[in-house]
Amino acid sequence: MEITPGATISRSVPEVETSDSACTVVAVVNQKGGVGKTTTAVNLAACLAVADQPTLLVDMDPQSNATSNFGIFSPSSSLYRALVLGEPVDEESLYNTDTKGLKVFPSSIDLAGAEVEIADLPQRESRLRNVIEPLRSRFRYILIDCPPSLGFLTLNGLRAADEVLIPIQAEYFALEGLARLMKTVERIRGSVHPGLKIGGILLTMYDSRTNLSRQVSEDLRSHLPELTYRVVIPRNVRLAEAPSHGKPVITYDISSPGAQAYLALASEFIMRSKERMRNQI
Repeated sequence: MEITPGATISRSVPEVETSDSACTVVAVVNQKGGVGKTTTAVNLAACLAVADQPTLLVDMDPQSNATSNFGIFSPSSSLYRALVLGEPVDEESLYNTDTKGLKVFPSSIDLAGAEVEIADLPQRESRLRNVIEPLRSRFRYILIDCPPSLGFLTLNGLRAADEVLIPIQAEYFALEGLARLMKTVERIRGSVHPGLKIGGILLTMYDSRTNLSRQVSEDLRSHLPELTYRVVIPRNVRLAEAPSHGKPVITYDISSPGAQAYLALASEFIMRSKERMRNQI
């Protein structure tokens, strides 16, 4: 199902069993905070789900913003218990949302100490991979909202992922941070995860009225044309308001520019995913 901005969205998403090979695990990563990383993880996940793509959002960030974005507070079960304590993942571990087809593996404040605890555990860089591997057969996409840092939690997110989605703010310093992040991905690819790919770079907080936003977009597209998404995410009040209501923006105000941008992103994301699968055959 392709998503057309402005179209009526069906929320009737069937329960679908997918094969392991059909599931794509995506780490949403940027070591800089405030660039729309969690906003992208939350809203892309919701848009994929309403496009009949069963999706799991894994909140790897101790700030738990992706978790609270769906009105989930103080979850009885959280990623920490599986990641650090090694507890098995059951149905109670994955929380339903009001967006049918979308589940959340919530974070909690306990995850703040995991950065230190994981360092002394066996298979420290593969803990998350081992947790979510059995879940791949249940979802078409698994999105991991990584912390805004490059510690063990983010390393686990990258190790578990098939590809990386990098949201960056449309400002000059974001380009410098992007170069460092891409070098980090290259190092991980050269050591623990040779199959890791950069799936795409997404411009966020874009303001077409400013020369700076336009210049950053032009620079990015001239240097990395194949990696940069055509869709840009604009600055939008409704997009910023949605988390305070415990909803993704397509539920809060589907007609807003922010919602329409993420619907368009989901369409492009699905198209790119299908194209990569065709190229692998």
